[in-house]
Amino acid sequence: MRRQLPAEGRILVSACLAGRACAYDGSARPDETILRLVADGRAVLVCPEEEGGLTTPRPAAEVQADGRVLTMDGRDVSEEYRTGAEIAVDRARQNGCAAAVLKARSPACGCGAVYDGTFTHTLTDRDGITAAALKRAGVEIFTDEDVF
Repeated sequence: MRRQLPAEGRILVSACLAGRACAYDGSARPDETILRLVADGRAVLVCPEEEGGLTTPRPAAEVQADGRVLTMDGRDVSEEYRTGAEIAVDRARQNGCAAAVLKARSPACGCGAVYDGTFTHTLTDRDGITAAALKRAGVEIFTDEDVF
């Protein structure tokens, strides 16, 4: 479902959507809506994975049924994801962001659906670690797939 972003105010955004090469595979995921927010000076960038201490590129990771985040090779990166989520919440508060646009299906940023932890490209109804933390902080979450 496509939704309209707030017309005013700063918006927290996944840095990969603003063209920063910080996705797990070292790529960027530029989005036209986000690039307009950047050009207008409204975007506040965050990459929870990098800011939580993970490198780029990094192994693919998924949220497990028990809430832990594991890489494909079994490394537990839950602490890095939690740290990145805390940084994102702090950044949203410091910049007065009442809304965020996050990368869909990401284990950090996914909202409403993320991969299920089996590394089989199977989605489950769950939020990523950062999206969940931002929701608890009262930030309205959008994904790159539902904004215009």
